[in-house]
Amino acid sequence: MLKTYLSFVRFSHSVFALPFALTGALLASRQHAVGWRQTFWIVVCMVSARSAAMGFNRLVDARFDAANPRTASRELPSGRMSTTEATAFVVAMSVVFVVAAGQISRLCLALSPVALALIFWYSLAKRYTWATQFFLGLAMAVAPVGGWLAAGGGAGWEPWLLGVAIGLWVGGFDVLYACQDLDVDRRQHLKSIPVRFGIARSLRISRVMHVGAVACLALLGVIAGLGLVYIGGVVAVAALLAYEQSLVNERDLSQVKRAFDLNGYVGILYFIVTAASVYLGR
Repeated sequence: MLKTYLSFVRFSHSVFALPFALTGALLASRQHAVGWRQTFWIVVCMVSARSAAMGFNRLVDARFDAANPRTASRELPSGRMSTTEATAFVVAMSVVFVVAAGQISRLCLALSPVALALIFWYSLAKRYTWATQFFLGLAMAVAPVGGWLAAGGGAGWEPWLLGVAIGLWVGGFDVLYACQDLDVDRRQHLKSIPVRFGIARSLRISRVMHVGAVACLALLGVIAGLGLVYIGGVVAVAALLAYEQSLVNERDLSQVKRAFDLNGYVGILYFIVTAASVYLGR
């Protein structure tokens, strides 16, 4: 059963968002010391929020997934998990998130329902607007800002630049991912950037978003004074994103999954480089 639940929310994909929440906390630690207790609750918040969001996505999209050959084998469409079990899981993870946020600060507790609303909205957006991928970016942008606030960070450009960078990065690769479902989404009257603009223009949009993400990361390094190690890391991130983009073109979408999986390395690499830059600067 545990294996089913972990597969249900693609637990291994927590690596996409978690490094950026920790990076937000890491940058804030230059103003305030961050203890292991805070770090623990930040990790609990990120894992539970992402699990709740993914579970909600699978729950509300079950009928669409059943009609898509690529997703028909998922837990709900295939019957390996019931709607009741999925609902209970989403509620449980949401409660864990709110409780964990309350362990960090009153501000985090007060903002926790707003965060849940943002991350849940993405799953519904495809029914109403072609800007679906931008809303996923917004949901993910919450991670570094949340990490910054959880660590006691004050006023500053750092969390906002990092949030915009993550939003553009995640939204950009979700555009690539959505390209493979273009025909199915059109049949089901779902909206997305590829449905609205077609594959060729969507790929260009994705690339512009990734260029914007790299620009924001570089500007963050300058404003925060993170040094040459950090800039070298941003160059490496840019190289990974360029390689990711090179795997996908209008005539061949067969490598989309491979490009998607590369994003886990982007997050880990960026966190390690930022951590090195912060601690070398002390």
